[in-house]
Amino acid sequence: MPVNPSLLVGFLTLSALLSAIPGPSVLLETGSAITSGRRSAMWIVLGNALGGLVLLVLVVAGLGAIVAASAKLFMAVKVVGACYLFWLGFSALRSARSNSVNESSATADVPSSSWTRSVRQGFLVGVANPKSIVSLMAVLPQFVDHSRGNLVLQMLVIGLAGGVVQALIETVWVCAAGAMRTWFQAKSRRIRVLKASGGVAMIAFASRLAIESP
Repeated sequence: MPVNPSLLVGFLTLSALLSAIPGPSVLLETGSAITSGRRSAMWIVLGNALGGLVLLVLVVAGLGAIVAASAKLFMAVKVVGACYLFWLGFSALRSARSNSVNESSATADVPSSSWTRSVRQGFLVGVANPKSIVSLMAVLPQFVDHSRGNLVLQMLVIGLAGGVVQALIETVWVCAAGAMRTWFQAKSRRIRVLKASGGVAMIAFASRLAIESP
């Protein structure tokens, strides 16, 4: 086995605990599951997983250290990420205030042609926070067994396994949110309140990202 089993279990446990705490990704996925259906939300989960894969590759390739060491680059990535989260929150608030929202549109599934948009949203949210790169860069090496050699392979295996666990936890969130869809659809006002609340929360995440120190 290329990795230490006990260290792998420890990392997977940590990944599961962190994934169980709602963040921007979970917020986006659960909101989509309620307003647009589980299919749309699962495309977001896929996009978020792809974003996590990009972060893992950056860390393994050593580019994560460059982002962490360069204050200007870190700030640039952070500002772009915060702006995108703010835009998502603003879009949700605008949609909530729109008079075009009614029961028929609230209960309609998102057309299958919009899967690319969902994947794109999930991907961008997944890579929007540069602190994720720094955190992964700091935590991942702690679960590598130097006696087994091939540290790059170990980090890839452990990181990919952690990504799978994260996707599974997010899928549970999506299924739980999807189960509440009927109740929210009973009245279009509930959908508007949900969108408004999600928009405010997303803007709060954006503000926190913008003011946090590296």
